[in-house]
Amino acid sequence: MKTLRLVLGDQLSRDLPSLTDLDPDKDLVLMAEVMSEVTYVKHHKRKIAYLFSAMRHFAKSLGDDGIAVRFRRLDDVDNAGSLAGEVAAAIAAFGPDQIVVTAPGEYRLADEMAGWQARFGLAVDIRADSRFLCSLGDFAEWAEGRKSLRMEFFYRDLRRRYQVLMEGDEPIGGKWNYDADNRQPPKAGLAVPPPSSFAPDAITAEVLALVEARCADHFGQLAGFDFAVTRDQALHVLDQFIAERLPLFGTYQDAMIEGEPWMYHSHIGLYLNAGLLSPIEVIRAAEAAYHRGDSPLNAVEGFIRQILGWREFVRGLYWLKMPAYAEANFLQATRPLPDFFWTGNTDMNCLAQSIQQTDALSYAHHIQRLMVLGNFALLAGLSPQAVNEWFLVVYVDAYEWVVMPNVSGMALFADGGYLASKPYAAGGAYINRMSNYCKNCRYKVTEKSGEDACPFNYLYWGFLDRHREKLGNNPRLGMIYRTFDKMAPEKQAGANSDASRFLAGLDKAG
Repeated sequence: MKTLRLVLGDQLSRDLPSLTDLDPDKDLVLMAEVMSEVTYVKHHKRKIAYLFSAMRHFAKSLGDDGIAVRFRRLDDVDNAGSLAGEVAAAIAAFGPDQIVVTAPGEYRLADEMAGWQARFGLAVDIRADSRFLCSLGDFAEWAEGRKSLRMEFFYRDLRRRYQVLMEGDEPIGGKWNYDADNRQPPKAGLAVPPPSSFAPDAITAEVLALVEARCADHFGQLAGFDFAVTRDQALHVLDQFIAERLPLFGTYQDAMIEGEPWMYHSHIGLYLNAGLLSPIEVIRAAEAAYHRGDSPLNAVEGFIRQILGWREFVRGLYWLKMPAYAEANFLQATRPLPDFFWTGNTDMNCLAQSIQQTDALSYAHHIQRLMVLGNFALLAGLSPQAVNEWFLVVYVDAYEWVVMPNVSGMALFADGGYLASKPYAAGGAYINRMSNYCKNCRYKVTEKSGEDACPFNYLYWGFLDRHREKLGNNPRLGMIYRTFDKMAPEKQAGANSDASRFLAGLDKAG
């Protein structure tokens, strides 16, 4: 039986379910760069270049092993422009008896593929993606009957299942979570190691020229592109992180320093999400560092929790709740995205730093995303759909299954508390404590009101007052509302007035 095996751009794994039973004498692997995937949102140039180069390198590795590959480049003169179009062309050229594909990571593609069997008149075998550590069925079973989902309990179950940092049924060290040890502000004199860097080879150079020519109007910069684009390079990034950054990752994972975009983070989300690394090998590498005595438990546990806990959790939640989750808007936020989200041209230095860094690198770490960009979007009442699209556009590791639960559930409370027990809202004091951004800001973080005050300060109180009807009974916000109620009436009115003034200017600028 001749089989056409489609490999998507985020499925660059040799143990991909759709490749495990491949017959090199009969089967053809199809990979395609298509404009529909480049433009369904106008992805960051750096993201497109990374994926195209990684796809081309992966296709070459398959070919070097004697596997027949039909690789369609974006600039092929007869490129169909869509995955379905390229599948149809491959069927016409190859005449397969069936199509095999690993289930896509995004709902829009899964919905499209559900109709392929009828469209092409061939059997289409869509196989579950086994590269995750919790199947979608197992997640649905875990979630059944729960009014809200909390990652911590899910994470503990997976720790037990995979025996990660465990002594029998108990966690090593006696605690499941060391997050309380992982919130240190940056201190002077930190010597942050430089990130891994790879000079573009001929394949990558060709891709960079293609993206610059075809995607000139997309957000972001290509200058200095140095991402890993092969599995061997991705493994080097992992090894370098384990050796140089993991020991202090936990302590400073929430810290932000102007001019230090990478900090002690691993920078492997893009490699995990495209398939160049597997989650279990990353987890075992970190766990081994603890057992060797190379990294402390707080760092190793905190890092593993991001992968074994959070990454698996948000994927499960996404598929459990789609497609309705895409429309969630509990707080009825409708304000459009301000222009400065694309330009970085704002007097708020924390936002400017995070956005300009994102423009240059297609990267920002999780606290920049949640507590600077997401926090601002929450307090300003930005549309969840607009914010979701922006995050999907700008980050190299972004796919809808990752973005939507983090944005709609964690950052914007758009799901009404299904994921997070309270909105992750904060004033300027948090950003000042966890960064040095405020030192070079035009606004004064210590001032609470007036035109020179940090906008986060009055936006915070304005947000809480504006949404008291929906949030006032949240037990985790009770003390905060009591603090607001004890303020002098003129102070309350001043916070609301300043917030209204700022937001009116945001609307006018937009």
